[in-house]
Amino acid sequence: MTARVEVSDTRPSKLDGAWPAPTTTSTTTTTIPVANDGLTVSGSLGPNWPDQFTAADAAGSRVPLYQAPNVPVPSGRVLTNPTSEGVPLTMLVRKEQGDWLQVQIQSRPNGATAWIRRSDVVLRTVPNHILIELGAKRLTVFHGKDVVWSASVAPGKASSPTPTGSFYVDALAKPTNPNGSYGAYQVSFTGFSNVYSSFGGGNGQVAAHGTNRPELIGTPASHGCVRLSNPDVTVLVTLARQGTPVDVVP
Repeated sequence: MTARVEVSDTRPSKLDGAWPAPTTTSTTTTTIPVANDGLTVSGSLGPNWPDQFTAADAAGSRVPLYQAPNVPVPSGRVLTNPTSEGVPLTMLVRKEQGDWLQVQIQSRPNGATAWIRRSDVVLRTVPNHILIELGAKRLTVFHGKDVVWSASVAPGKASSPTPTGSFYVDALAKPTNPNGSYGAYQVSFTGFSNVYSSFGGGNGQVAAHGTNRPELIGTPASHGCVRLSNPDVTVLVTLARQGTPVDVVP
């Protein structure tokens, strides 16, 4: 489970962060209410995975959301750049339609998708996608159908499972203390816990991150995040740019 962090850049060489330890003030619920606000929920981009994907980086300080082209979401919601965590706002493009893009965003419900204006973002491509298999306790990076790299992980416990679904990497961070519970690096992706509405000062979002308990790798041990050994997460952070798709399966 992630906590709030401040990051200065998406490139591993310039990652920076202050990562607070989990606290006992985390809020746990069995059902977390979610207002869809005109959002749809996206499915997986594969199988028959392409060898590149399109990420959309906010061009300005605001990105208004629409439930369809020219139809704003009922709340008039706007995404801010940088985000409330101080991270550059990135979205994953799911569909292009003229001057409009359907994008996956960092929001509940898991897989939340909205429309935005193409003029509000700058597009770029990312080459890889990530598959996390909870039963096999394995994370694999693919380029198209080819395996690039794989590692054993510690997913969530039965009482705090890692959410399944289709997500994307929205932030990379380097905790201040690499020997702490979040390890050397954190690769945040846009899945939100089904049992925590908040955790350690954060909003219940999960991530793949390092650990100071490497002996637990290969067992269900976390509060919902996916733990890797510090050497493995140090490799992962070089392969998972912002916008990289992440599929989590049972």
